[in-house]
Amino acid sequence: MSTVKRWKVDLLVNDDEGRTYAEACLQSGDDTRLVGIGHAKLNPTDRDIPEIGDELAAARALCDLGQRLLLAAASDIEAVTHEPVHLNR
Repeated sequence: MSTVKRWKVDLLVNDDEGRTYAEACLQSGDDTRLVGIGHAKLNPTDRDIPEIGDELAAARALCDLGQRLLLAAASDIEAVTHEPVHLNR
């Protein structure tokens, strides 16, 4: 029998004067909550296109969240096996 689980990721993006901050928050079915953070900064010589800053900060937040999820999984495996774990991306 298969089990379907729904995990939700909320993505908050805040743009302020050429600096963009993004936060990706994973809420799984249990009480697990992980947060990834991403930043982007407009180069003064570039044209200001806010959507690009949003995309960069959001992508970095999601990558950070993925890394934190891998670390949480490794920690959980170590707690069960009592052996060091090294997970690859």
